[in-house]
Amino acid sequence: MKKEMGTIVSLLLASSMLLSACGGNTPAAAPSSQTGEGTHAATQTPDKKEAGYPASLTYWAVLNANVSATLKSYSEVAAYKELERRTGTKVEFQHPTAGQDKDQLNLMLASGKLPDVIEYSWGTVNKGADALIKEKSIIRLNELIDKHAPNLTKLLKEHPEYRKMITTDEGNIYAFPFIRGDDYLLTYGGIALREDWLEKLNLPMPQTIDDYYNVYKAFKNGDPNGNGKQDEIPVLLNFNSGSSGFYFLYAWGISDGFYQENGKIKFGAIEPQFKEFVEVMHSWFKEGLIDKDYAATDPKLQDSKVTNSQLGSVPLLVGGGVGRYMDLMRDKDPKFKLAGAPYPVLKTGDKPELGQKEAPFSGIGAAITTSAKNPEEIVKWLDYKYGQEGHMLFNFGIEGESYALTDGYPKYTDKILKNPDKLPIAQAMGQYILAMGNGPFVQDRRYMEQYAGLPEQQKAIETWMNAKNEKWLPVLTQTAEESARFNSIMNDVNTYFNETINKLIMGIEPLDNFDKFVGTLKSMKIEDAIKLRQAALDRYNKRQ
Repeated sequence: MKKEMGTIVSLLLASSMLLSACGGNTPAAAPSSQTGEGTHAATQTPDKKEAGYPASLTYWAVLNANVSATLKSYSEVAAYKELERRTGTKVEFQHPTAGQDKDQLNLMLASGKLPDVIEYSWGTVNKGADALIKEKSIIRLNELIDKHAPNLTKLLKEHPEYRKMITTDEGNIYAFPFIRGDDYLLTYGGIALREDWLEKLNLPMPQTIDDYYNVYKAFKNGDPNGNGKQDEIPVLLNFNSGSSGFYFLYAWGISDGFYQENGKIKFGAIEPQFKEFVEVMHSWFKEGLIDKDYAATDPKLQDSKVTNSQLGSVPLLVGGGVGRYMDLMRDKDPKFKLAGAPYPVLKTGDKPELGQKEAPFSGIGAAITTSAKNPEEIVKWLDYKYGQEGHMLFNFGIEGESYALTDGYPKYTDKILKNPDKLPIAQAMGQYILAMGNGPFVQDRRYMEQYAGLPEQQKAIETWMNAKNEKWLPVLTQTAEESARFNSIMNDVNTYFNETINKLIMGIEPLDNFDKFVGTLKSMKIEDAIKLRQAALDRYNKRQ
């Protein structure tokens, strides 16, 4: 989950983390938001020669971790195998070393030795798409899409907001986008509570910051795990920049990083409300409500604290968090139950200003490089995923193998939901599809309805969706000069922020030094970074 959409976080929530397509050349409608409905009328697989697909192409992409858990390349994913059968296009995939994708991308761009297609999170590329087009690394796609991509063209006409998102400040469309095609797909993280502990202690679901305090105090003192020891950890949080520990900050209507109010960019850490938040978190830590070892707790240690019934609350993702822990504890403790808790507010009855929410387009897409000798054919090939057949293929896989239609609803089979090799659902999906969050197509909400199919998961999503979220930023683009300046500032800001915020919350640094903290951020030119973000937002708002 990077900090672009509101906090240094939002490139996070982008990050990760960090999760459609077509019937030949027949234009396709956007995926339906109504469960059980298809996206549009089925089409026949086109004749390969008439469609004009390329015979072969090279394709560079970061390999999704759920795919790499069992496969070595996207060429082994069933959806891509079937796509080759349908189109006749042989794809040579190139995957960067895990964790080195940004460095390897920059080296590749500098060398000029490029594959035909590069799939990446383009919002994180320093120079920006406009500069890469001018440098003749990737090509402008507007006219090619209008002429050779009827499925994507129809989608953009029906959803002009998507066109605005995927178009640069200079009017260029530079990539075939990954689009989350329904609001239900945009929220997938939040605060999770041991609901069975609430029930045992006869506590209502918290709504306000004060409610959360009372619940966590009861968790600490009420022995909800029933072992006769005061070993419960009420809540585990992480306070590094952009982390989910700042979910509680949203009660004050700000984020720890960049957000907007009435079109004006702000940086939450220098706002007065941020001091109030730090004071509350410090008091919670001092009372033993926040895990005293939070800064040193890695995912394995967190797992141990959850499965040993010590941890009462932690921010989680709906799939790899709520669903995973429910599965792990099903046999160990049948009473174990997690619930997605509301994003907190300061006053009872208020609606949360902010919650976790992804943008429909977060910058992930497939660009065609200037090395491609047949861009028109590649455009047609990429467009296949935006029609009915491609949409079903990359969201659900192979009919009769990974899914079956039940009254028009594509239901995953036991190869996915109850994998015979005991693979987690996401890894089983990775053998067939890419709906987890990669690639140029439109994600279908019916994927999420089944991936997060437990009642606890579905209720959590509905609870976490209940926020205004008007202050989050769209994915903004900067010029090469702006990007260099912005990154230089934020590298220093993030390092200092992470070092100091934990000292303030733990009491290592006295709260009286908070004004000094703000002053240091300003001396690091955070206000210049705000101006750069403001210029980018102003340009975005002028897009047609």
